[in-house]
Amino acid sequence: MSDAAQPTAAEVRAAAEAVKTALDRHLAAVERRSGEDDPAVYDAFNQLAAAAEAYDELLYDRYDEVTPFEIPGADDTLPPYTGPEEPSALSVLIRRDYAVAEPQRLMAQARRVEAADEESAGRDASGTVHGALGLLFGEFEPDEIASRHKEFGLEEGDSTLWVTAADEAADPGEWLEAPFEQIDPQSVVCRFDVSAVFDDEIYDVLDEDLDGDDDGDGDAEDLDEDLTGDLDEHDDEEADPDDDAVRTRREADR
Repeated sequence: MSDAAQPTAAEVRAAAEAVKTALDRHLAAVERRSGEDDPAVYDAFNQLAAAAEAYDELLYDRYDEVTPFEIPGADDTLPPYTGPEEPSALSVLIRRDYAVAEPQRLMAQARRVEAADEESAGRDASGTVHGALGLLFGEFEPDEIASRHKEFGLEEGDSTLWVTAADEAADPGEWLEAPFEQIDPQSVVCRFDVSAVFDDEIYDVLDEDLDGDDDGDGDAEDLDEDLTGDLDEHDDEEADPDDDAVRTRREADR
């Protein structure tokens, strides 16, 4: 990971405080619950999940450390598994959504790829956003883009990973025209989801906590500037090969 993408120590500390606050709110809601489906308990649960998610990610980004928290995914919404008991083949389906947050940074990275590739000389595909996307996704593996998305001017959205089981592997080329249309939900062994909803909720909580901070450690705007870094300086730096480590914490066993 590049230094420009790292959160500050103050932001990690603020996320930890947000987890403590969310724990207190959740316990208070449980103690006051009015019934089995009390919406206040449900909301407090979601806030706690959001706080734990944000803290886990910031802790990893800053210190390369993880927590024992596991955010509930959508496993409980899957139908009962009826696939083979001893599958001899499996399929892994992955979808990751991104927003093009910084088109100029995206195209700057694509120009570097284009300049280093003799076959791309004179094509000028990096001059458009869709051309730059084609260059970058053709040059880098999807997992590397996922771990370095900020360097490419992208912003993470929702993502999901499904593992499905089968008795035998599909014939080569059989499903390429419609890769996701023939999936039987009852053959899904496990599923992992990451939603930007958690991030949106927790940053609202962090903003509230930081606005009420009288310790002089800085406000949310200062933290955001520290996290974002100087884009111009970053674009002049070469990527560190050590930054290429794939980080898909929500999609792999720890």
